[in-house]
Amino acid sequence: MSELTIRSLSLEDLDWVTAIESRLAGHPRRGFLEKRFSVAASNPDCFITCGAMSYGNSTGYAFARIQTGEFGCNDGVAVLDVIGVDPYTQGQGIGKALMREIETQLRAKNIGLLKTQVEWPNHKMVGFFSSMGFALSANQIIERDTSPLPEKSGTSMEDRRTDRDDPNNFSRDRILIRSLEEADLAEVVRIDHSLTGRNRSPFYTAKFREMLTESGIRVSMVAEDTGVLSGYVMARVDFGEFGKVDKTAVIDAIGVHPGYSGSGIGQALLSQLMLNLATLQVEYVRTQVSPDDFDLNRFFHTYGFHQAQRLVLSKAVPRRRI
Repeated sequence: MSELTIRSLSLEDLDWVTAIESRLAGHPRRGFLEKRFSVAASNPDCFITCGAMSYGNSTGYAFARIQTGEFGCNDGVAVLDVIGVDPYTQGQGIGKALMREIETQLRAKNIGLLKTQVEWPNHKMVGFFSSMGFALSANQIIERDTSPLPEKSGTSMEDRRTDRDDPNNFSRDRILIRSLEEADLAEVVRIDHSLTGRNRSPFYTAKFREMLTESGIRVSMVAEDTGVLSGYVMARVDFGEFGKVDKTAVIDAIGVHPGYSGSGIGQALLSQLMLNLATLQVEYVRTQVSPDDFDLNRFFHTYGFHQAQRLVLSKAVPRRRI
């Protein structure tokens, strides 16, 4: 398309991006977008932002977040969070131009993988990403509603000795659970290293920043045993339309130190998370899992998670020649 230019976004672009987003979604998400703009402005090395201008008019936008150590990858991965083209200018190649610019910037940063998610019924977006060379990823999105977890007494080491048949013996009441704090980073990295054998400090450093300063509402938690961190769940929920809490939360990471395996800590964390989300009137929670992670898949499916009608797509970005 002639007279089309692509440039980086700034806070001054919030109004027109919000206007286009409202026309696309049918309702405003200014709070969500304002948070994205602020975070991208304060962490420019972790984001790629693109705005499309045609004949002086703002016509489209895209946000991609750069992450390290996620999805089992040691190298950097870019995740396309948001892309939108004004309904009045769709069909003119603006979306493809935005994607090409993101890929150009990824090559400059030597990032070789781009991922995104799309709702399966949204055939228009599925077709768009397919035309841009995306393919179905092996990872899956699973979800459940935020109804209480099915609880079984006798799941912890202490329960095996006392109160085995007490129906009111909920795991979240037996285990000390509190909100995630900035000072927990080193212990969370330590637990993850004991589970994966890898030091994923960059991933968790970025994730802590996202959970503690970027998310609309803090819902991440840790479990403690006599002052020692034994497990964690990192989740996020943002503000949706009209400033209301989004109906869906996302679990980004969950882990229990191997020394506490079978003690009910994972169940307690998930149980408390569901209770907190339901109180916030969040209706669903989803997470992304690898089909090769049998233990994690079994854990989530035990507590009612099932495959969502949401696809994970990925595309290899040719690296620059050195």
